[in-house]
Amino acid sequence: MEQNVTILDVARLAGVSKSTVSRYLNGGYVSVEKAEQVRRAIDETGFRSNFFARRLKTKTSQLIGIVLPRMDSVSVGRLLAGVGSVLDPAGYQGILLVSQLDPQKEIEHIESLCQQGVDGILVDSVAITDAHVALAQNARIPILFTGQSRAEVHCLKIDDAAAGYMMGTYLRQMGHRRAVFVGVTDADHAVGVERRQGFENGFCTERRSHVDFVETGFDFLSAYQSAGKACAFHPTVLVCATDGIALGVLRYLHECAIRVPEEISVVGFGGYDVGAVVYPALTTIAFDYERLGKEAAEELLARIAHRAPAFAWDPFDTGRSMRFVERESVRALGTGGRHLRRLR
Repeated sequence: MEQNVTILDVARLAGVSKSTVSRYLNGGYVSVEKAEQVRRAIDETGFRSNFFARRLKTKTSQLIGIVLPRMDSVSVGRLLAGVGSVLDPAGYQGILLVSQLDPQKEIEHIESLCQQGVDGILVDSVAITDAHVALAQNARIPILFTGQSRAEVHCLKIDDAAAGYMMGTYLRQMGHRRAVFVGVTDADHAVGVERRQGFENGFCTERRSHVDFVETGFDFLSAYQSAGKACAFHPTVLVCATDGIALGVLRYLHECAIRVPEEISVVGFGGYDVGAVVYPALTTIAFDYERLGKEAAEELLARIAHRAPAFAWDPFDTGRSMRFVERESVRALGTGGRHLRRLR
């Protein structure tokens, strides 16, 4: 029976579905009871040796390693939706590992996935260090990074500098001259450096324009706790590096009875759905993370198959990767206020 056994045979013997057996074999979640049923069925049929023998013979596992910075993130959820829409029809399964925003943990996860025999790895990175570069260049499988970029490795990402510039230009045209950028550490180069610098380049075109900076974390509580420091600079607008940060800031302003946008304006980046239902609704730049995930998965599969991708990702094609969403959280000041249509 060992020569002819299939996943379906194991599933029938264990009394579970094929997908349950597949998840068990690939390290996915299976309840303790069902895992024991599958284990016994594998032992009885000898399927495990067959399964890995086929991997050696075909030199493919139909597995893709996916390293994520965190799970409690709207952008990560959308990215995964895009990745799944490509991997599932192609017969691939993903193995998810989470770095908890730790670059060293990212490296450890990449090394672990390489040892597990996946066909390729997608890393939504928090930082691409020299160690990341060395690991990717020496790996025998394709490794593709999103979220950050470096010329030495394969990357797909949204143009954060362009997004920042778009927001800076908009606020300047709305008459604002004094802003506080509520952002994250420079260790996250895309959000902490590129997005902030892009904003300053678009906003500070006159001597009287000024931007202060207050550092926070990505989480709601950190943003809430940092909002008081930002308000102490007496800006006309708080520019939040993400919509999640903006939610924490809006909560602080509400509790302090500071009216938005009558007394201070607030903007974010990301385009989270919740930004449309908070009051006032949040002006933001919406990023198409789902499309990014889809095209990243397509490129990774193309590299695995040693063929050219069916598309060419262009980070500067901002019309496809991002859009400006003008809502209620920004007030036009004086004669400098203009409508967003002038930016399009």
